[in-house]
Amino acid sequence: MLKLLVAQTVVGVVLAMALWSIYGYVVGYSALLGCLVCVIPNAFLALRLAVPRRDPGAKALVQAAYIGELGKLALTVLFFTVVFTQVKPLSPAALFAGFIATQMVTLAGLLLNREQEQDTSNSNGS
Repeated sequence: MLKLLVAQTVVGVVLAMALWSIYGYVVGYSALLGCLVCVIPNAFLALRLAVPRRDPGAKALVQAAYIGELGKLALTVLFFTVVFTQVKPLSPAALFAGFIATQMVTLAGLLLNREQEQDTSNSNGS
């Protein structure tokens, strides 16, 4: 989980720096804000799943995952609302580009993890 959050942050910062150097500071910080709108709620979910619980059973883990997902969704909506109402000037295209690029890191991580699991099962089954 920590590796994924670090990778998301790195992708967001690199994208923001690239856009900043090409299009200027408004586009750059808008992309960085998009990255943060994605990473902070994901960190909340990761924390919910990683914190030890009194009940180590599956039911408690599923409940923590549900609460974490609801909190992640609520934080994402809250952060988008704050950014759109409080940050002026703002580049909405760069904001969403930062958010989407950062979110795609999660998808890439899941796909890579799946490939690694398939490679491991293929090598063990031979």
